Amino acid sequence: MENKQKTIAKAITLNGIGLHTGNKCELTFKPAPENHGYKFQRVDIENKPIVNALVENVVDTSRGTSIEVDGVRISTVEHVLAAVYGLGIDNILIEVSSSEIPIMDGSAKLFVKALLDAEIIEQKAVQKTFSLKDKIQYVNNEKNVEIIFYPENNFSINVMIDYASDVVANQYTIMSNISEFEKHFSNARTFVFLTELEILLKNNLIKGGDLDNAIVIIDKKINQEELDRLASIFNKPRIKVIPNFGVLNNIDLHYNNEPARHKLLDLLGDLALIGYRFNGKIIANKPGHFSNVEFAKAIKQVIKKDKSKNKAPEFDLSKPPIFDINQIMELLPHRPPFLLVDKIVELDKTSITGIKNVTMNEGFFVGHFPEEPVMPGVLQIEAMAQVGGLFFLSSVDDPHNYNTYFMTIDKVKFKRKVVPGDTIVFKVILKGEIRRGIASLIGKAFVRDNLVMEGELMAQLSKKQ
Repeated sequence: MENKQKTIAKAITLNGIGLHTGNKCELTFKPAPENHGYKFQRVDIENKPIVNALVENVVDTSRGTSIEVDGVRISTVEHVLAAVYGLGIDNILIEVSSSEIPIMDGSAKLFVKALLDAEIIEQKAVQKTFSLKDKIQYVNNEKNVEIIFYPENNFSINVMIDYASDVVANQYTIMSNISEFEKHFSNARTFVFLTELEILLKNNLIKGGDLDNAIVIIDKKINQEELDRLASIFNKPRIKVIPNFGVLNNIDLHYNNEPARHKLLDLLGDLALIGYRFNGKIIANKPGHFSNVEFAKAIKQVIKKDKSKNKAPEFDLSKPPIFDINQIMELLPHRPPFLLVDKIVELDKTSITGIKNVTMNEGFFVGHFPEEPVMPGVLQIEAMAQVGGLFFLSSVDDPHNYNTYFMTIDKVKFKRKVVPGDTIVFKVILKGEIRRGIASLIGKAFVRDNLVMEGELMAQLSKKQ
């Protein structure tokens, strides 16, 4: 069953500060129309420019994921995008009054709460979901990173991390279904090693940093005097190291493997930049923003390549057809109600494009199905075969003396329903050469820009007796 796109019912606003800039930011989630996707809008800049949240627009992954279009940048987008994607939202406008998304508590929890308070609602359009058919692998040997995608009918993520620390050595987590995100992963906070924290502080790079929005992991020997100095920098009471965990005692861990869960959260947010939902099993070893984005780019490239193969044919409707319905009846033996091609709009030596207008007057809708009319898949195949038959007949000088007989039908897949009011565009392409009157064809059927059916046919051109 096809899932519908979702947005939120009303606008809702949060306030916070950017982790790295320290700038105050007002963030407002707003409902968006179908097929809008994820977009950020800088309301603090003249003309309020919009930045599409797409992996092609990523410009920096050094301290979070940053996207930019025409010099307009939005930084640290991963947590808010994880919240939106993890809740199944497809269309949303995110207004921000600064260049950096507020860090909040270091997780996606407060974004999730706001989105649920705004109420997630279903829209009419079908969700943009893509079926990835092959394994995709990203490897960075230098950083010991490996992320692999395996095709499956469900969406799941496995994350493994291993750092030179007893706290985050060999941590593992799995999200077996996207529905688990809200309860088990959205509240996993970012983490930082003490040595990294000291470097960031020295270079004034975490102006909005706070001991309340990050787990500080102790990865070196430190005395109480140094801890007291750290506490004073963040205006906190005296802190100490929790012996069993090797983290500061200012906040309690939500999970023993909270760092691994946060890495999964980051990965989900970066994958949201692909712009599609997809099913599959992702196994990630030591993921980070750079590797996440490179992996997302690899997936997007596969989608683009496949989409180009499955792109609906374009033609000029103002031109007269190659064959109108009367010319088609002169070539094909079929007659209504079994004549399922209305016109041929393109024809060359290797391909043909035909059109079938599906109306409620079709006889098969009487029984298929009276309360929810759907064009039978077998008739879609028949219509495509008739277009293929016209291609074969047009290849001979005396088509009236020939019939086309189909020998095999293979690799047929139905992608979407075809209903009254749809116009099906069939693109049939010759596969190889016609030999002894026999040839193979590849056929694809489109409704608007959507591939609804595809398959392979073998046919024989036979002279009438």
